[in-house]
Parts: sequence; structure tokens; C-alpha cells
Amino acid sequence: MKHGSLLRRLWVATVLGFTFLLVGPTVSMAASLLPCDIYANGGTACVAAHSTTRALFANYNGALYQVKRASDSQTKDIGLQAKGGYAKASDQDAFCAGTTCIISVIYDQTSNHNDLTVEPKGGNGGADSGVPADALPVTAGGVKVYGASFSGVMGYRNVATTGVARNGSPEAMYMVTSGTHFNGSCCFDYGNAETSITDTGNGHMDAINFGTECWFSPCSGSGPWVQADLENGLFESGAGPSQDSANTGNTEPYVTAMLKNDGQKTFVLKYGNAQSGALSTSYSGSLPTTTGYMPMHQEGSIVLGTGGDNSNGSIGSFFEGVMTAGVPSDTVDNAVQANIVSVGYGGPTSVAGVLSQDSTISLNATTPCCTTRYISQQSGSTAQSGTVVTAVISSTSAASADQDSTWIVRAGLADSTCYSFESRDYPGEFMRHFNFHVYRQPMDGTQQFRQDATFCAETGKDGQGTSFHSYNYPTRYLRHYNNTLYVSSDGGPNDFDSANLWTYDVSWLITTPWAP
Repeated sequence: MKHGSLLRRLWVATVLGFTFLLVGPTVSMAASLLPCDIYANGGTACVAAHSTTRALFANYNGALYQVKRASDSQTKDIGLQAKGGYAKASDQDAFCAGTTCIISVIYDQTSNHNDLTVEPKGGNGGADSGVPADALPVTAGGVKVYGASFSGVMGYRNVATTGVARNGSPEAMYMVTSGTHFNGSCCFDYGNAETSITDTGNGHMDAINFGTECWFSPCSGSGPWVQADLENGLFESGAGPSQDSANTGNTEPYVTAMLKNDGQKTFVLKYGNAQSGALSTSYSGSLPTTTGYMPMHQEGSIVLGTGGDNSNGSIGSFFEGVMTAGVPSDTVDNAVQANIVSVGYGGPTSVAGVLSQDSTISLNATTPCCTTRYISQQSGSTAQSGTVVTAVISSTSAASADQDSTWIVRAGLADSTCYSFESRDYPGEFMRHFNFHVYRQPMDGTQQFRQDATFCAETGKDGQGTSFHSYNYPTRYLRHYNNTLYVSSDGGPNDFDSANLWTYDVSWLITTPWAP
């Protein structure tokens, strides 16, 4: 998508007698049925439904989650803008203004009230923390909402559920996660786990896992993969290893991960891009023949973000997920995926090209040598730590380059009168300085990160555009030097502090984003 243009698309999918209509850049959901309505109509009702972004029943009009404020430990439920709609993120923003909040409860939207609260100590992990409530701002349904960003030692649990499969009963589940925020530590799970928060043996879990931990070699590619955590193993097949060489990993910003298990003999793994397209099946076949898995021995606890015994070294993102009674048909799976796509996760923001909260922008250098350069993410950087540079961008640039040079303006993570810059194609990752170099990194909720990722605006030092000084080093400004971004002072001990051209190098034009 080229400079100055906006995505305009019309996509219609009719499944099971209902229609989804997508019109860009703002996505409107014209569906009368949402995922749990689709499952119910298919005879496999939701027994748990969790989301921080939207309703999962068309008639749901309750709270999605609760936030807890650091300043006074007060809590507030965050509900919907309208029945069957999207989260009212403005209520969170107002309640948490001037302080920080964690997500303390993720409510179950079913009548079972299988709410998720912060996970206590388990057999292989100490008590967890709640995720920072503002770490993962995204667009869904054309509006700003918040996902849940896990940075390790964070997790949620319910050990006393109603209606969740036990002792070999059939079930299915899906979650929408992200292929840009992951690691190879155990275990970013959502699904059925032990009530004791300890490892009680083979087959006592039935949860979706997403990450790069390759339990059974060989794994195809470098991941991250959708796997089944059935306890004492992350399975890509009944035998363990991947049987789908084409499934080398799911690196899209938004990923649909799906698991179906009849509890007796077979299970199915599916994955898809949550922004477009259909599901792919990576495995459909026998459960592991090792003792304990056939039949399963699920205990009915629900876990999010950790392993069954609270192994809590994983990182990951969560936007929505459900668990069902029974195994849905492929037709129902396809209808649910179509509905997820209709949400428009990561779609264009409502404002573009201006320095204001939730606007999408590009930042153009003003130094005479470099007026075709924009602040960008270094090509080929890892998902966890990308160096921020400047790159030449033009109307002939690749779409990936356009994406890399586009940023979403957020309220400053340390001071709402300043700004933080979220990556357009790495949800929840922000420009952050470390040792005066600037990187793109996931927001971990710490005060240090908040300060390092906050920049305050003033008139451009060279008389053009805007300059941005570091919140915690106010004499240092965002500067490009040898095409790499730093926080730089006007003269100092480092080469990137050189006074030559400094006023130009720290001045930026706010432009229409290269990607919508």
C-alpha cells in the first residue's frame, strides 16, 4: 500500500446462512452471529468465552475484564460500547490516567461464570502477576481496544469451573494470539488444565500452546507453532513431531489457533491468519498412544498464559478465546474463522498523519542529505528486539517496507502529555531507548520500559517539524546518525552526539503513513 492511499476493500463471506461485510479502512461487523452463537447453532455450545477486545455472543452486554489501579488498588470493570460490540477502552484510559493498571480479571461471557483471575503459585512457578492493561493497544472493529500482553511470570487461572470437559469428554477451543510476540519457554497455553496447578500426569491437560518450544523433534521451520499441550508434551501430531512440513511457523501479527479433541481417540490442530483467509489443518489423527492420552483425563481447570503446573517463562499475546462442549464440525470452524477475520484486528486507526493519540504516522527526516528517509524497523530483526533505523521509502517501496516505516502514536506510557510510538506491524511493541540506542521491543509493564519508551514533543530544532526529547533523559532527542536511531545530546562523548547537523538530525516531519 503506497503513500497517501488507504486500504479499500469489500469482502463478503456467507457461511451457515449469515453474512459478514468488511469495508475499509474502518471495519464494520454486520454479522448477527458471533463465535459462541455459531458454536451453539452447530450443537457445540461455548462453556467459556474470554476476550479483552469484544463480545463473543451477539447478545452479550456485560463486562469483558476488570482493571486494578496501582495508585489505590481500586478496580473497574471494562464493558462494551454496545451490546455484542467492542470494548470501551476509553473507560480504562480514564480510570488509569496518571497511574498504571493491570488486568485483574478476564470475565467469562457464558452463564457458567468461568472467570479468570491472576494465577497463584503452582508446582513449577511462583505466584503470577496480571498483565499491564495498556501494553497491547490494537484496532478491532475500527476502534481502539486492548489485548493482553504476557511478558513472563504472568498468568490467569480458574480451578473451579462449570461445564468444562473432564475425564475424556470431547471439547474444542480457539484463541487469537500474535505471531510477533513469543518465545521458546514453557508455556503459553489457553485451555483445559489441572485443578491442583501441578503436573498430575499424561492426558490431564488439553490446551492450545503457541510458541517456539519444539518438544518433539523434528519441528518444521523456526515457528512459532500451534501445538497441543496434553501434559508432558507439546504435540504437533499423535506421534509428537510435526507431520506437516509446510507448517514452518505462524508469524502473522494476528493468528487463529484451534484445537479439537474427542477425548478418546483423535485430535485436530488448525491455524490461520486472523486478518484474512481460511484455516489450515496441520494435524488430524490419533491421540498419542502413550499411556494416559487415550482416553484423556482432563480436570476442567482453565489456564491462560502458563503451563498446567504454572510453568511461567513464556511470553505471548491474547485477544480472545473460547472453549466448547463437544467437537465442532469443519463448517463451524470455518464460520468462526470468517467471523474473526471480520473483526479487522490491526486495521487502520481512525486518524492518520497527525501527532495525536491513536493516529498512524510516518516520521520523515529533515536533514538535507536524507529527506527521503523515514524512521523504520530494521529488516530481518527478530520479533523480540528490532533495531530502529532510517530507510529510504518511496512510492515503489515494497509493502513490507511501508509497514516498517509506519507507527501508531499512543499516549506516553510514562506521561500521557507525551507520546509513545507503537509499531504498525508488531502489535504491542514500541520504540524504546536502551544504552541510548533505539529499539523496537514489547512493552513489559515495568516503569523503566515506560520511561524509556516515552518521548515529549517540541518545535523542531531546525525550525521544521517536531523534535522529541527522551522523557527520562530530557537533554537527549531522537536522532538519526549514520542511518541508525539514537537518543542524542547536542555534543557529548559518543559519536552519535556530534554537534554537526544535530539540529537537522533531531527534527522530523509528521507525514501521512506509508501503510494505513
